[in-house]
Amino acid sequence: MARVLLDKGAALVDADQVSRDLTGPGSPVLSRLVERFGSEILDSEGRLDRANLALRVFNSAEDLEALNEITHPAIWKESLSRLAELGARHPVVVLMAPLLLEHGAEAIVDQVWVVDLPLEEQLRRLIDRDGLSRDEALRRIRSQMPAAEKAARADVLIDNSGTLEQTRALVDTAWEDWVTPLLEIY
Repeated sequence: MARVLLDKGAALVDADQVSRDLTGPGSPVLSRLVERFGSEILDSEGRLDRANLALRVFNSAEDLEALNEITHPAIWKESLSRLAELGARHPVVVLMAPLLLEHGAEAIVDQVWVVDLPLEEQLRRLIDRDGLSRDEALRRIRSQMPAAEKAARADVLIDNSGTLEQTRALVDTAWEDWVTPLLEIY
């Protein structure tokens, strides 16, 4: 979906990329993570081993909470800064933030678009992409807000269970219905 929106001229702030940027070698956030979780969360080059950390935190509610307490404030601060910077230069800025609704941050965006996928397909894709077991994938999914609740809070719901072309067509239609009229006002 992000690629389609970028092709339409939107600027993008990706909270996952912000997280990667903030946890680079030598960063204050990475230092705090190492302090809390130990050096075993680093790879041989001193970079955050995200897969290793994920296995740990998705098996412990306490560790997941600690990770969130360390990373989320910095991610939100930087994301908001990037939104402001891009918003000054672009008429449309997309914030890709998987935990937007979990944080109650709908107020910082004009529209909430949710990409929806049936659980079994979500599991299959997560297992294929990250090489997880079914149980590991389920733990990650269950750590987030239920899909039905996200769907109920969305302005736009994009069904991502079809082909890439089908999803692209849904995004195109949503853009025409939800974004183009706003651009015509400005």
